[in-house]
Amino acid sequence: MVQFDEKLYFYLLGIVPVLVLLFLMLQVWKKSKQREFADAQLLKRLAPEKSTFKSTLKLIFLLLGLTFLTLGLVNPKIGTKLETVKREGVDIVFAVDVSKSMLAEDIAPNRIEKSKRLVSEIINQLASDRIGIIAYAGQAYPQLPITTDYGAAKMFLQSMNTDMLSSQGTAINSAIELATTFYDDAEQTNRVLFIISDGEDHSEGTTIDAVEKATENGIRIFTIGVGKPKGAPIPIKRRGVVESLKKNSQGEVVITKLNETVLDAIAQEGNGQYINGSNTEEAVEFIKEQLNQMDKKEFEAKQFAEYKDQFQWFLAIGLLFLFLDIFLLDRKTKWLKKLNLFNEHDDE
Repeated sequence: MVQFDEKLYFYLLGIVPVLVLLFLMLQVWKKSKQREFADAQLLKRLAPEKSTFKSTLKLIFLLLGLTFLTLGLVNPKIGTKLETVKREGVDIVFAVDVSKSMLAEDIAPNRIEKSKRLVSEIINQLASDRIGIIAYAGQAYPQLPITTDYGAAKMFLQSMNTDMLSSQGTAINSAIELATTFYDDAEQTNRVLFIISDGEDHSEGTTIDAVEKATENGIRIFTIGVGKPKGAPIPIKRRGVVESLKKNSQGEVVITKLNETVLDAIAQEGNGQYINGSNTEEAVEFIKEQLNQMDKKEFEAKQFAEYKDQFQWFLAIGLLFLFLDIFLLDRKTKWLKKLNLFNEHDDE
């Protein structure tokens, strides 16, 4: 298991492609100027000891040096001791709506990004609960099975988008039915399902039946509404720029609205509550209070208890490459020149 202390330093790796681009531009400029001065054969005679390969090799050393120094600043840590610990918590499954209506921008920046932020903030408030994630549109898809690995949960959460499922529409019943298969502990008495959606449901009245079956399995269902009752059009974007708005078969612009009635009915039938997700802080605080009031079930979980810093290795390797870059001259090395590995001898 690997952890990173300072992930912010990963942004420094953006220097690498910039340096490569600058190097290529410099080489093009130099060759252009050299052609103005003299032809290639004359330049070789004027500077017979200059290596055409060494400049590239020096750049490679520099880039490797900067990359390893950046990794050293990030400070990777490796788990060295795996322990089985006792934890108490609730089994929680998040069902996130990824249908096209979640692209509506009536809540900033749009409904799908707001949903992901809500789930991420809820996870931040958890201590020892187990969590799973489901993505659903016209059908439901298991994104992450029940786990205590919150880092993995956030990674899978951030990868979710409205293009991940080919079947469109919104079938909340499919998400509920799939969620019932996530709770693998027969003795777990506290099972919670959070449905994060704008409330659009195309499952033709079968959702309540799915809710009833879920409650029979001891699952409490909370719904979180994302969007505005007034509604908004669904933008169709290309490279971040709005090209048009989604239209129906009659050519009219589709307005998608937050359906709080559907979400409230699901929550009431599921022994839970409906929560308006417009205010992230208030919604998360309410959910935290609800979870704290529930009885916790003890279970075993394996986790790494000890982590060792590995930054020194990356710093050492990075400094080594920078040292090689500094002391590597542009002149041809005699023994390499004899081997002619880079085909740098003049043609006779």
